[in-house]
Amino acid sequence: MTVMRSLLLAALLLLPQLCLAQIYKTVDQYGNVSYSDTPPASGPSEEVKLRETNSAPPPEMPEAPAGGAETAADDPAAVSYSVAVASPANETTIAMGPGNFSVSASVEPALAEGTLLQLFVDGAPSGTPQTSNTWGLTNVFRGAHDITVAVIGASGEQLASSAPVRVYVLRPSVNSPNKSRPRPTPH
Repeated sequence: MTVMRSLLLAALLLLPQLCLAQIYKTVDQYGNVSYSDTPPASGPSEEVKLRETNSAPPPEMPEAPAGGAETAADDPAAVSYSVAVASPANETTIAMGPGNFSVSASVEPALAEGTLLQLFVDGAPSGTPQTSNTWGLTNVFRGAHDITVAVIGASGEQLASSAPVRVYVLRPSVNSPNKSRPRPTPH
């Protein structure tokens, strides 16, 4: 095994030398062109001048913060988030129906790794925290409801919260007569 390692090491050490070797171009009597790193034993050959390869120095790396302090990118809790309910607008009335509507939020800056969004309806969490900024609500009871969205950190702490948006849901009442049922005609 050590012999194989020695051969590999020798090959790696010789590799840069191979790149610097001279190249020779030879044309035989039939017009065939061949290239080699050694001049031919007989016949004319021409040295090929290679251009210097393009290279650039590596970019300078910024120095690490003193004392090993984490940067804002390393610590999502250090980021100052701004979150708002984008739709529905405040004081929106959800038309008569089953109480289904969508909620979307806008967040600045983009969520960091491990950071999620939580929808709250009337102060209670609706579903589980998620990375998506849209929710589909179904079967919401009739009446006024306050909707907020919060940014939740990886350890469950609330990092930011939106201002509440009030929506009014209209739904048929079980107390009102069914309008689709035919009414009896007087005799």
